[in-house]
Amino acid sequence: MGDTAPVLRIDGLVRRFGERTAVDGVSFQIAAGETYGLLGPNGAGKTTTISMIAGILAADAGSVHVHGVPITTAANPHKRHIGFVPQQIALFDDLTARENLRFFGGLQGLRGKALDARIAATLDMVGLSDRADDRIDAFSGGMQRRANIAVGLLHEPTLLILDEPTAGVDPQSRNQILESVEQLGTAGLSVLYTTHYMEEAERLCDRVGVIDNGRLIAEGTRRELVTQIGEHDRIVVRGDDHLQEFAAHVRHLPGVVEVSVADHSAEVSADDGAAVLAGVVTCAVEVGMAVTGVEVHEPNLESVFLHLTGKALRDRAD
Repeated sequence: MGDTAPVLRIDGLVRRFGERTAVDGVSFQIAAGETYGLLGPNGAGKTTTISMIAGILAADAGSVHVHGVPITTAANPHKRHIGFVPQQIALFDDLTARENLRFFGGLQGLRGKALDARIAATLDMVGLSDRADDRIDAFSGGMQRRANIAVGLLHEPTLLILDEPTAGVDPQSRNQILESVEQLGTAGLSVLYTTHYMEEAERLCDRVGVIDNGRLIAEGTRRELVTQIGEHDRIVVRGDDHLQEFAAHVRHLPGVVEVSVADHSAEVSADDGAAVLAGVVTCAVEVGMAVTGVEVHEPNLESVFLHLTGKALRDRAD
């Protein structure tokens, strides 16, 4: 992400509720244009963490800086750099989408043509231009979530915080939300994204932080996390002959960790499956193996999360 200062930096955040420590020394940073995923099971501390980052909830210890300026619950014009989209819909049911945006834009100091332009731009971004003058209570749950995101984008923040933005939405709205988030990162906006869907994190996030029991227990790109836990890519080569000879040859390829042979296939474990794939296929050809299929399996974030926490990341709790 370059050598520029991070858009967001949090250091040692702590938040207690009575005797329970909900967030325990969490630290990370987000660069300009980076989408950072915060993954964790229910009760792990995700929502508490982002509430402190947004200046909604006071921290018991630690600090939050946006563009180098500290963020607390006190009034601060620098908070304008933050767009916060909560998990719960924060809209007026009896107002239209346009009226909601006009109201919240006014709270951000937007007026006149500038506000009209931002309303049009954000509605277009979330795919609601044709429903701008319909009331929110006539929207599906997915459409309401998209309107919720439009509110968070109105004032052109440099950091957008999205808390479970696809919770309970229909597949079409979910895909539109994901496409919108992808566009935001491409446009240079920094995004902090919490989700219960591993495939969303795989698709959207440049880096992820895994939080469990209030602590950030791992952080990095998918490849970095896979390396940290010692997982490897797997290349399965299917064929009916020369399997043992193939295995003996392929073991010597740089990057190959292990080779195992079954009845009609050989499985090659490697640090980087894509990098060694050509060499694996070449070995099969050289030994005269009649290859009937080749599959490459990369460890995903689900396997990383299961390894780190001992539990699967459920879609969500009702």
